[in-house]
Amino acid sequence: MIRLLIADDQELIRAGLRALLSRTEDIEVVGDAADGLAAVEQVRAIVPDVVLMDIRMPGIDGIEATRRIVADPALAAVRVLVLTTFDTDDHVFDALRAGAAGFLLKDARPEELRSAVRTVADGGALLAPAVTRRVVAAAVSGGPLKDPDDHPGSASLTEREREVLTLIGQGLDNAGIADQLVISPATARTYVSRLLTKTHSRDRAQLVVLAYESGLVRPGG
Repeated sequence: MIRLLIADDQELIRAGLRALLSRTEDIEVVGDAADGLAAVEQVRAIVPDVVLMDIRMPGIDGIEATRRIVADPALAAVRVLVLTTFDTDDHVFDALRAGAAGFLLKDARPEELRSAVRTVADGGALLAPAVTRRVVAAAVSGGPLKDPDDHPGSASLTEREREVLTLIGQGLDNAGIADQLVISPATARTYVSRLLTKTHSRDRAQLVVLAYESGLVRPGG
């Protein structure tokens, strides 16, 4: 059973999400919060598996709430899934940088929502390639083009590791990486695991952020 906490400042949305997800056999809604501070407090008290986190809330917003949850060693197993109505909002990029496992648009279909919760609960990252590239590109565009050799997160990577990181940034999953590089899926998984360790990244979502920030993936490229 996946234990879920909902954080959103709109009571109607919280009630709707609770009603929808409570009817799902493998998901249990264990709490809800109307602002970021209450969300952090409840997460510390309940320690759910997944938090559905709205970005724009009173007090501290969902980004700061995510940052505090991720920074707490006692909450290392808690995964944050950001809910947003803004598919090109640079605040989504900030949430990924803060440690969110991914994001989902609020107009997603019910089954997409259930699948998203299951994906992040299972340790995956929810990063729809088309939307993710628009969000991240919008966030990093306008700045100077970066040289991967100068970025502390990518300077120490081998050429093949950079290739894998680039493909992650472009939205490919392990099977897609394996096909692109003509390697086995198991080898692709090994490279991803190695990248997580070498770059001290929490999950695949942070690897996507790194791929853009380091200049391996260019906005619009």
